[in-house]
Amino acid sequence: MVDQSTSGEILLECRGLSKSFGGFKAINDMSLDVEAGKITGLIGPNGAGKSTMFNLISGVLRSDTGYVKLFGQDITKEPIHKIARRGLIRTFQLSREMAKMTILENLMLAPQRQIGEEMRGLWFNFSSVKQQDLKIAERAEEVLEQVNLTQVANEYAGNVSGGQKKLLEIGRVLMIDPEVVLLDEPGAGVNPTLMGLLADTIVRLKDEYGKTVLIVEHDMDLIAKLCDRVVVMSEGAFLCDGTFEEVTSNKDVLEAYLGGAG
Repeated sequence: MVDQSTSGEILLECRGLSKSFGGFKAINDMSLDVEAGKITGLIGPNGAGKSTMFNLISGVLRSDTGYVKLFGQDITKEPIHKIARRGLIRTFQLSREMAKMTILENLMLAPQRQIGEEMRGLWFNFSSVKQQDLKIAERAEEVLEQVNLTQVANEYAGNVSGGQKKLLEIGRVLMIDPEVVLLDEPGAGVNPTLMGLLADTIVRLKDEYGKTVLIVEHDMDLIAKLCDRVVVMSEGAFLCDGTFEEVTSNKDVLEAYLGGAG
């Protein structure tokens, strides 16, 4: 049962989600809330269903039961691109950069509904396409500085480090400018040198840019540093929620981790 005692506005609401793959029930009547202007962590043992939950919320997969609401609107059956246009963007555990394009070009490609994407715009509205491209390029230069990637702006994205690819993912989020951001294991594969920079950048998503963040992460130090609230899953279901200190001292959580649930 989800704790409804929080006083803040709920931007993302999930209720009774279930998802089976053949005879395996990956998500079992899972519910959670994400409060506006907060960073919420989603944790659990390996196989608990965290990434599957992200896929259900973002439209990559469709749930068997239950619903997902964004800003009070049901998005359960909507495809990923329509959910993105409503203001929810997710990153992936494995970076999905355009490897043969530069970091700058990757950022410029991110904004949705660019005029130049349509043949009509290219043929009949070329001046508007050019003006928009200039504005996007200016914004990309700003974002490069915000995520500390200016020094590799013209490097092919496939050639930069794992940590820089994760910063690029956050940069693309800033280019799209959604209200809700789902980060799937942003710390995976990031070396200690860049981990601090990555954590600071995620905090700035909330504090400077006003984003609401839901994050899946195995690194408990990162969860402790970033999250206002933590939701724990085990075997595809809600286990408990609370502050990091509360959930990590919960005997059910300790048993789930030590017992290798999932």
